[in-house]
Amino acid sequence: MNTLPQQLANGLLLGSMYGLIAIGYTMVYGIVQLINFAHGEIFMTGAFGAFTVYFYILPDGTAMAIAVPLMLIGGGLVAILIAVGAERFAYRPLRGAPRLAPLITAIGLSLALQEVVRNFYPGADRAIAFPGLDTTHDIGSVTIKDADIFLILAAVVCMSALAFFVRKSRTGRAMQATAQDPDTAQLMGIDTNRIIVIAFAIGGFFAAVAAVAYGLKYGNIDYRMGFLMGLKAFTAAVLGGIGNIYGAMLGGIVLGIAETLASAYIDGIPGMEQLGGQSWANVWAFCLLILVLLVRPQGLLGERVADRA
Repeated sequence: MNTLPQQLANGLLLGSMYGLIAIGYTMVYGIVQLINFAHGEIFMTGAFGAFTVYFYILPDGTAMAIAVPLMLIGGGLVAILIAVGAERFAYRPLRGAPRLAPLITAIGLSLALQEVVRNFYPGADRAIAFPGLDTTHDIGSVTIKDADIFLILAAVVCMSALAFFVRKSRTGRAMQATAQDPDTAQLMGIDTNRIIVIAFAIGGFFAAVAAVAYGLKYGNIDYRMGFLMGLKAFTAAVLGGIGNIYGAMLGGIVLGIAETLASAYIDGIPGMEQLGGQSWANVWAFCLLILVLLVRPQGLLGERVADRA
């Protein structure tokens, strides 16, 4: 039990990262009823965009206080461009097609982005060292790094800004109207195509923020990083209630804490010594998803997608 506060902190940090990525899934689904399975690769390209800024654009020895904001801008621009490009050229032409068509397209786009980065980005076929923020701080029995502080602050700022934007801005209210009934929203003068593009752009930027936090925390990136993180983030979105932006973050935090506690403590239960550790963390994470969906299929906060006539 002495390690419980540390494990809870680790789970909160991991869950915050899942939640930032999950928001992209849930916003897109809430508006256009599309599961963008390429979103994990948008997260990955954001990491490589930030890496490019740090190692190829900024001069050597640039202080991290200056480098990190510029990395966020670079990674965000790359992720937003790819997310918006995917919407415009891959998903928009299929908007009236059966749901299976855009789903398959999303999977194909995911694989294509992986292979483009692997084949054309120098050194991307192996793990690439990313600048880390490794200075540690002790808060009682919990030890955190500067990268962890950046992650939790980024999650709080992003969620607060998104909540304010959706509730108070004219564009945010237009997004809510489009999610509720896109045809009626269009008749009321809302440019639904523009609203959909904004949803993809916000999701892409949040994924880039999570990607920078991932690189700073773990010290490396690779072209395959988006697959598992994207799958976990999708799990978090479903867990919290697909289409609910607050549910996405809550689902991410619940998933992160459950995964961390399971990997730390299950092997201490008699008869389950072989079922603990990091190698089983993914198994228990998806078992949690199955359990929640059996008890509450709409997710923890409920699906926020209106019925459409």
